[in-house]
Amino acid sequence: MSTQDEHDRASRQDRLIEHSYDGIQEYDNPMPRWWLLTFAGTIIFSAIYLMNIGPVGNGKGREKDYEDDMKAFAAAHPAPSGGKRSAAALLAMVDDREALHEGQETYSAYCASCHRMDGGGLIGPNLTDAVWLHGGLITDVYNTVANGVLEKGMPAWNKLLKPEELEQVVAYVASLQGSNPPNPKAPQGTPVTP
Repeated sequence: MSTQDEHDRASRQDRLIEHSYDGIQEYDNPMPRWWLLTFAGTIIFSAIYLMNIGPVGNGKGREKDYEDDMKAFAAAHPAPSGGKRSAAALLAMVDDREALHEGQETYSAYCASCHRMDGGGLIGPNLTDAVWLHGGLITDVYNTVANGVLEKGMPAWNKLLKPEELEQVVAYVASLQGSNPPNPKAPQGTPVTP
């Protein structure tokens, strides 16, 4: 055996860990210094990040940045309110063929299951007569559709439809007045003069 082989064997013996697990001994290989420094740096960074120290780098701190972003988004994308719409704007849509067509498609998708395709009423009331449960003015119809009538099983559609879809479906419902479908549901509510 050469002296080089003996030297390699002796250095390997020096690096062996004393403990033996099932007759197996391991070498004591320390981690590289660059890895240890990177690990220590990530621990220091995480402590600074958790404390939310304001201007680490650029900015006012992550929580303040998040709050500012949320305010900017809320300002750019207001939630549909289902609030007041002018009667004139809604009535103008009744004469707009494209708006009525879009309203009819929305009505077919969401409203026809309770009010029938022709508006004659099934579970929900008849929409073609002059008798209304929650007000028959076009703004009343808008508020009923937008805010719903939960005790009667009608959802608040302002949470599900876009504002323009809501207006279009209300215009379509207004266009159904006096259409006299076959076998309509009996009148419910209070007569309203158009």
